[in-house]
Amino acid sequence: MKYSGWPEPGELVVGRIDEIEDFGVFVDLLEYEDKRGLCHISEVASGWIKNVRDHVNVDQRVVAKVLDIDESAQQIDLSLKDVNDHQRKDKIQEWKNEQKADNWMGIAFGEDISDEQYAAVGNELLSAFGSMYDGFEQAAIHGTEALEETDLDDDEIEAIVDTARENVSVPYVNVTGYVDLECPSSDGVDVIKQALQAAEGDGDIPDEVDLDVTYVGSPEYRIEVQAPDYKTAEAHLEESAERAQATVAEHGGTGQYHRERNEDDE
Repeated sequence: MKYSGWPEPGELVVGRIDEIEDFGVFVDLLEYEDKRGLCHISEVASGWIKNVRDHVNVDQRVVAKVLDIDESAQQIDLSLKDVNDHQRKDKIQEWKNEQKADNWMGIAFGEDISDEQYAAVGNELLSAFGSMYDGFEQAAIHGTEALEETDLDDDEIEAIVDTARENVSVPYVNVTGYVDLECPSSDGVDVIKQALQAAEGDGDIPDEVDLDVTYVGSPEYRIEVQAPDYKTAEAHLEESAERAQATVAEHGGTGQYHRERNEDDE
């Protein structure tokens, strides 16, 4: 998706050097329709420059900072030297992600998707998530729920979710905790089983979260959670342990949650 407007001063843009002159280089802005910028020789690199061609090449992909915009003169002033390595790496990754999202749009709605529908769906994802890529990623993680607050219709939401779950590699994190469960009553074994079922959520765990409870060694049980982010993972880990503790407590037992495995079980 190429933007039809103009970049903003201070914005980082991805471009391709398409012409080199003694006074600077012209850069085709890959994210904007029919936009070309000029990076003066003084903004190509730090220090004195004898020959611009010692620093850049035609067809080289670069990340530049927008210094100034003059729409009436159709002029965009750029700087290459004001972009550090970290910014350059992050911007290129962001651009690559949007290239992926552009491809997913074709998969979701067909290669013959109209410019109007593409713009409408793309702008809705940009408005809700900041980028089309993040919109697809959230759809892969949370399904239709992620898109409920958008103005997309049901068919569009279904197409995005189906495509996202087939194509998006979702980042996950894993956390582990332990809970010691004891119940001295005559039906203590059954109580522990109930506590473990409660810890596993009784089927109420969201699709994007994977929670597993395993036996370590009496009275210790391991709770492992995989989720899209640490905050979600930690929350489900603690809630799982709390459910198990509450169940044994109701029957006169005790439960203790801890993050590290007991040394006695090593």
